[in-house]
Amino acid sequence: MHNNSKGLSGADWVLALVVIVVWGVNFVVMKWGLQEVSPLLLCALRFMAASLPFMLFVRRPASLTWRLLAAYGLVQGVGQFGLLFVGMQLGMPAGMASVVLQTQAFITLLMAAALLGERPQPWQWAGLCIAVGGLIVIGSAHGDSATHMTLIGFVCTVASAAMWAASNLITRHAAKNGPYEPVPFLVWSSLFPVLPLLLLSVWLEGGWAVTLQQLQAITVQGLGAVAYLALLSTLLGYGLWTKLLQRYPTSTVAPLSLLVPVVGLLSAMLLLGEFPTLLQWLGTAGVLLGMVVNQFGGRWHRA
Repeated sequence: MHNNSKGLSGADWVLALVVIVVWGVNFVVMKWGLQEVSPLLLCALRFMAASLPFMLFVRRPASLTWRLLAAYGLVQGVGQFGLLFVGMQLGMPAGMASVVLQTQAFITLLMAAALLGERPQPWQWAGLCIAVGGLIVIGSAHGDSATHMTLIGFVCTVASAAMWAASNLITRHAAKNGPYEPVPFLVWSSLFPVLPLLLLSVWLEGGWAVTLQQLQAITVQGLGAVAYLALLSTLLGYGLWTKLLQRYPTSTVAPLSLLVPVVGLLSAMLLLGEFPTLLQWLGTAGVLLGMVVNQFGGRWHRA
């Protein structure tokens, strides 16, 4: 049930900040994991760790069909995170990935308009145009030796955002069947991307011998990255975020996601030494401004 008070309680602010920091630092951890494990194998290990150890203790959500769990797991696991990990391996900086991935909000808007018949408001169109402008500026910075960003890495990250948007529509459809506990949903849906990701890794990343060699050579750094991505980013992060969405209106919770790329940029600068160029800062400002207009434009219009 939604809390209709003006803002989050003190305890829920703490939970929100935990999610923001976990998700912001998440991109640095991905880079650390990719130093030891190929992208699709790292992604498979993430979802394996988020599902298999917990399936004996966590019941499958009774209100959700196997088809829906499979659809979400494949679109989010293989689509969103498979593309994101590949993009980061192919040259997408962690800080920029945290910014570009937030464009999922606008792609969700367009998909909902095309597939569900929802009509975006004028301020949402304005926010979309501003964000697209920022995205074009970020993309134009590829190939500069100072940015270390490749065009293919940027394109994969935008495609990852589109897959995230598609998974948003699946969760919206799931909600029509009634409320469900987020952690069981995540545990059981995380089972479905494991085998496809493993097979894709074997096919595209060097065969079974290379896969086994990577698994044998993995160190504490790689195992720590898998544990962080599975337990903190997936189960804790999405679990707490869903809880907040169940307690408060979306208009109260959703704007907090604006802080994720801020933490992502800062952590990438501090921990990886990634410093965006002027063009990338301008593009980032455009994407974030577009998100602000999208989130708060309704309030400004009413005022």
